[in-house]
Amino acid sequence: MKKNSIENLLTLSNDLRWKIGDDFHDHLAEGIYADASEIANSSVSTLNQKKQFRLDRKIDKIVTSKTWGFPIMFLILGIILWLTIEGANYPSAMLADLLLNSFHPILKSLASSIGMPWWLDGFLIDGVYLAVAWVIAVMLPPMAIFFPMFTLLEDFGYLPRVAFNMDELFRRSGAHGKQALTMSMGFGCNAAGVVATRIIDSPRERLIAIITNNFSLCNGRWPTQILIATIFIGAVVPESFSGIASLSAVIGIAILGIFFMFFVSWALTKTVLKGEVSTFNLELPPYRPPRFWKTIYTSLIDRTLIVLWRAIVFAAPAGAVIWLISNIYIGNESIAAWTINYLDGFGFLLGLNGVILLAYIVAIPANEIVIPTILMLTVMVVGISGGEGAGVMFELDSANATGDILRAGGWTLLTAVNLMLFSLLHNPCSTTIYTIYKETNSVKWTVVASILPVIMGFIMTFLVAQIWRIFT
Repeated sequence: MKKNSIENLLTLSNDLRWKIGDDFHDHLAEGIYADASEIANSSVSTLNQKKQFRLDRKIDKIVTSKTWGFPIMFLILGIILWLTIEGANYPSAMLADLLLNSFHPILKSLASSIGMPWWLDGFLIDGVYLAVAWVIAVMLPPMAIFFPMFTLLEDFGYLPRVAFNMDELFRRSGAHGKQALTMSMGFGCNAAGVVATRIIDSPRERLIAIITNNFSLCNGRWPTQILIATIFIGAVVPESFSGIASLSAVIGIAILGIFFMFFVSWALTKTVLKGEVSTFNLELPPYRPPRFWKTIYTSLIDRTLIVLWRAIVFAAPAGAVIWLISNIYIGNESIAAWTINYLDGFGFLLGLNGVILLAYIVAIPANEIVIPTILMLTVMVVGISGGEGAGVMFELDSANATGDILRAGGWTLLTAVNLMLFSLLHNPCSTTIYTIYKETNSVKWTVVASILPVIMGFIMTFLVAQIWRIFT
C-alpha cells in the first residue's frame, strides 16, 4: 500500500511537470527561497549588516511594551471618550433645541388647532414624541463621533495591539483576549459591543463576553455620570479642584466597570460556564493608513443608524408609559406617585429613592431618558415649580438648577454616589437586551445577562449605603 502511494505521487509529479513544464520544480524552489530570503533579511542581522529598520516593529515595541502599553491604551481611549463627550455637546444642544424647543411647541399648536383631545395630545406628543426626541438628541451625536473614531483605530491596525496587551488579563479571568475589543466597543454602545463578540470563535467565551459587556459604560450613561459628578462630587472640594474631582469620579466608575467585567468573567468560568481558555493566536497586522471616507460611511450606516433605529423603536413605548403612569389617577394620586411611595422604602435601603427606581424601570428602553424622567417625577412628587406638566420630560441647561431640584427631592451625596454606581450596575437597555437575544438565540442567557447586573447593583448600593450610614 505504501509503495503504491509513493508511485502514485511520483506519477502525479511527472504529470504536473509534463503539463506545466520541465522547470516546474525550479520555479517552485525559487519562490520558496525568495520568500525565505525576504523574511530573513527583515528579521536576522549579521555582523556586517544592520537589522532592517521597520517602522511598525519600532511602534510595536512601544505600544505593546509592559511599561508603556497600558498607559498608551488608556490615554487613547480617554482621548476618544473626551472627544466624544465634548464634541457631542454642541450638536446635541442643537438637536435638543430643534426637536424639543422648536418642533415640540409646533406640534402642540397643531394639535390644538385641529381640536385633538388633551389625552391624545399628551400621549402622542408629550409622551411618545418627547421620548424619541430625547433619544435622538442625546444618542446620535456621541455615536456619530465614537464609532467612526473607533473604526479608524481598527482600520489603522491599533486595536489588535489592545487585544494583545489585555490578553493575559482576560486569560486569567477565563475569557478570550479579543474581549478587549468588544469591551472597548461597549464604551460607545453595549448593543454594538454585543454584536462585535462575533469575532470570538469559542461559543463559551463569546457568551462570557456578551454577558459582561454591560459593564462597559455606554454613551447613554456617560451624561448621567458627568452631570451627577459635577453637581455633587465637585461640590465637596474647593471650586478650583471641582473639575478634577468630577472627572476622577467618572473615570473611577468606568474603571470599576472593567474590574466587574473581569470578576464576573472569572466567576462564570468557575461555575456555569466552565471550560478551558481557547488558544489565542493573534497576528498583528501591519499599520496602514485608514480608508477615511469608507470608514466614516460604514460606521455611520452599519453601526450608528442601525443602533439608533433600534433605540427609537424601544423609546417610543417608554415615553407612552411615562405619560400614562403620570396622568392616570387612583384616588387622589397618579400611578407614578403610588409606585414611588411603594418603592421609597426599598430605595432607602439602597441609598436611593423611589423616584430613581421608577425612572430606571420605565427608562429600560433607553438610558438617555433617565435624567429627564427623574426631574419630571421629582417635580411632580415634591410639588415644586418647574417642568411643563405631568408626564412631560424635561432637562435644564444649568447644572445648578438641576441640582436645586434634586436636592429639593431629598438627594444627598450618598444618593449621588449610589446613583452613579447603580448607573453602572443595572440592567442593559432594551436595545441591548434585544441584541443579546438575537445573538444568543436563548431566552435563558438573555435573562441572565439582564438580571445579573441588577442583582449586583442592589448588593453594591446596599453595602455602600449601610457602610456610609455607619461612618457618617
